[in-house]
Amino acid sequence: MQSPLPVRDGVNATRLRLPEEGPWETAMDYMMHRWGHIDPQGIEDRFDAGEIVGEGGIPLDRATPLQEHTFIWYYRTLPPETRLPVELSILHQDHHLLVVDKPHFLPTTPGGTYIQESALVRLRNQLDLPDLIPMHRLDRMTAGVLLFSTNPQTRGKYQVLFEKRQVQKEYECVSAAEPTPGRPAVDFPVVVRNRMTKSRSYLLAEVVDGEPNAETRIERLETFDVGAPASADGTGVTGTGAIGTAQRLARYRLEPHTGKTHQLRVHMASLGLGIVNDAFYPELLDKAPDDYARPLQLLARGIRFVDPISGKPVEYRSSLELSEAVRARP
Repeated sequence: MQSPLPVRDGVNATRLRLPEEGPWETAMDYMMHRWGHIDPQGIEDRFDAGEIVGEGGIPLDRATPLQEHTFIWYYRTLPPETRLPVELSILHQDHHLLVVDKPHFLPTTPGGTYIQESALVRLRNQLDLPDLIPMHRLDRMTAGVLLFSTNPQTRGKYQVLFEKRQVQKEYECVSAAEPTPGRPAVDFPVVVRNRMTKSRSYLLAEVVDGEPNAETRIERLETFDVGAPASADGTGVTGTGAIGTAQRLARYRLEPHTGKTHQLRVHMASLGLGIVNDAFYPELLDKAPDDYARPLQLLARGIRFVDPISGKPVEYRSSLELSEAVRARP
């Protein structure tokens, strides 16, 4: 449903569905029930100023009956945010698409404590593109190629490509060169297939019994030795949990044939090859402040498809490099 309010400061207005019935006589009564314990005066002020609207952009007031509107829209009051010390770079821009290199630590879309500090809102404000919409998503901790639609009139043509899995994605990661002790050796290239699930109430994705719904082809590209960097507390514990002066690591190419949440991280961990600096898999570590010197070693390297507008094959490649692979080079 199209919002009657425009994007403001790069952020969409919030939509709220009102109940059809209940003990609330007015829309304001319902909003007070939901959020009155946080800012009751702010809610009253918004109704008085006509800043809460219904279908067609009609302003609501304190007396607007609950049943008069099904949906209402308003702008949230956003808390101040500290700018993340990472930057986006533009790889391609035309009348239909914007392709960027998303850095580690920057979320794709607003959520939680990150609103202005998301790739979407930064780019909307930077490029004055209020209609910008991501065509897919990368985890906050994953860097690399990210596509946005700049044109609502052609957006559906690109969305169909993703829905029909006609987009080929390529990732790279750095993990241990050999599986953790006790795990069987892996004969590369290997295809990992299993059934994954993730509930909204649980942080991690899980592998469960049943028909496979997740598939990734994994190829080892190179192996190398790196010195084990000291962590912030000086213990010398690396992202994979090992302690020592050097590690045997490898760079891998990952080709997902499905797109489940955390699929690549789970599939690498299932082989005993958890990705370097992964705080979720194979073990969930205690939450800690972001360490910008130790990003998750996972990169969306490239994406390719037949462009539905030109009819020609296109490919976009990241210009970023995984820091552990760079550190190993002479």
